[in-house]
Amino acid sequence: MGVIPTAVLDPSRGFTVITGETGAGKTLLLGGLRLLTGDRADSSVVASDSEHAKADALFEDGGAEVAVSRIVPKIGKSRAYLDGILVSATTLEDAIAPLVEIVRQHDQLSLRRPAYVLGLVDAKGDQSHQALFGRYRASWDALATARQELETLGGDQMTLRRELDLVRYQSDEISRSAVEPDEDNRLEAEVSRLRNVEEIAAHVAETLRLLERINDDGGEVVARTRKMADLDPTSRDISESAEAAVEAGHELTRSIERMVGHLDADPGRLEFIDHRLTLIGDLKRKYGRTIEEITSFGEEAARRAETIDTLLERVDVIESDLTRLEADVTDMGAQLSRSRNETAREMVGGAMAHLRDLGMDSPLLEIRFDSAPPGPTGVDRVELWFASDRRLTSAKVSHAASGGELSRLVLAMRLASQNRADTTLIFDEVDTGVGGATALALGRKIAELARRNQVLCVTHLPQVAAFADTHYVVSREGATAEVRRVEGDARVVEISRMLAGLPDSQAGLGAAGELLAIARS
Repeated sequence: MGVIPTAVLDPSRGFTVITGETGAGKTLLLGGLRLLTGDRADSSVVASDSEHAKADALFEDGGAEVAVSRIVPKIGKSRAYLDGILVSATTLEDAIAPLVEIVRQHDQLSLRRPAYVLGLVDAKGDQSHQALFGRYRASWDALATARQELETLGGDQMTLRRELDLVRYQSDEISRSAVEPDEDNRLEAEVSRLRNVEEIAAHVAETLRLLERINDDGGEVVARTRKMADLDPTSRDISESAEAAVEAGHELTRSIERMVGHLDADPGRLEFIDHRLTLIGDLKRKYGRTIEEITSFGEEAARRAETIDTLLERVDVIESDLTRLEADVTDMGAQLSRSRNETAREMVGGAMAHLRDLGMDSPLLEIRFDSAPPGPTGVDRVELWFASDRRLTSAKVSHAASGGELSRLVLAMRLASQNRADTTLIFDEVDTGVGGATALALGRKIAELARRNQVLCVTHLPQVAAFADTHYVVSREGATAEVRRVEGDARVVEISRMLAGLPDSQAGLGAAGELLAIARS
């Protein structure tokens, strides 16, 4: 990755430090870790002579091992793998980010986020506080679920009842119409006949007159073809065809005669059909282009009416539950807020004690609470206010803390909040602006934090590096850097380089040995 062709780190369970000259590539190592927590991938991390950069890690989560990989190609999108399975960067973040927390130089972005500070307060809370938070969250989840269910059901009772009235009217209107399949086509044919009955009667009379003549002549045709068949048996089929034709003529005559009985111009029937066709036309305009679509719409409206009846019964129950759940959330939120205020005062006191140990004589630190609408994390909004000396006016931490002060403040807050022991904390040059005795105190404080958490730290301070359980050095030569673990004399040489820039100086080596001895004591 970048100037580092390959590197393998095996951090200790306690405090691991990474040192090296400025520009050697120390931050690249943390860049690999950020990639593994789902951070945005940038092709600039790919070395010029490589096709891709790759970061792998093995994390422990609740006693189980989790294997993670991230590949960043020179061209194209990055790929993430979780236990060998291709996943999205978001999925990777959801799985790994809770296990690793990276604190960068000038990390006021975290300390000025209300949710972050509130998380520190809750992390500090005792078992009673954690149980209270759990009960609040359960109440909130129940309230959110009830609200979601009510929304899914289609809204409030007034809205549902309006819809119920509508679908019932639609279903009843279609049901009362009693429309039948193809009824419109049949009625349109009938109304055409009724409106033209006189003209049809005239055509019927003339047709019967012509058929009578044909039938009379047909009898003569049949008689002659029968004689032909008697004289020439091979022409019997002609005789049979003639008989069939004549019979067809008689059948046609009978059919037309039957029509005469239906040629009654009934004005009442015509009025009924006009009314019926008007009704079907109205239904088509509202519910469908065909009778089949109208019928289907009516059936669906009837089903929706039944569903809404059921929903209204359920809405009555849910709205009753909502009243109770909202009261529960309000009550539990107030209890949680009181507990947070007590916890915050205790945490602020502890953090100020740590700040005094880190060289601030009389720091001023305050977590200010304000009310917020109920949400998943409670009813509180908090902000961190700070002044390095009580004689100064405090302000929001993003406006009041310098780089060196912020480094100490971040560490003090973490120590005071007693972070989860299963989180790996990574400090990326947070010791900017710190030196002398304060630097020694900072190293001691980080080592104290590493008793409960796995801690990795990129630092330029020998006073911090001396307290590490495991020490890695990044060294660069030209366009290539390497990472190596140092122990024993090699570590003394590195501490000497950090102290005076003279790794071979006997005085520097002596001072480095003394510093390491102090750290071990």
